[in-house]
Amino acid sequence: MSGSVDRPLSPHLQVYRPQLTSILSILHRATGIFLSLGSVFLASWLISAAVGEQAFDCVNGMARAWYGQILLFGWSYALFFHLCNGIRHLVWDAGVGLEIETAYKTGYAVVGVSILLTLAVWACALI
Repeated sequence: MSGSVDRPLSPHLQVYRPQLTSILSILHRATGIFLSLGSVFLASWLISAAVGEQAFDCVNGMARAWYGQILLFGWSYALFFHLCNGIRHLVWDAGVGLEIETAYKTGYAVVGVSILLTLAVWACALI
């Protein structure tokens, strides 16, 4: 074929307005990646406990530092968000709650419940 054919381009991110469902889908994937990285820290913490007191004190010191606490808080939120959103997806797989209004309500519920669970766990841990 010589010459160009005027075909419509596929829609892309600049065309779409972010919606709650798309944002939560992206966050679900991001929290999965963040949980994988957190698992590496958990494994290093367990290995350091097996290696000896000096190694454990080093890794535990990083976890107790301000930056370690922020990462652990984020990791715990990622865990609860991923769990709640995963349950939501399982319900969707059963064909329930696929209406737009229900999807938005459950989306807000996922965010709210994951925040509440994270705060509850940290409140118990700090008391």
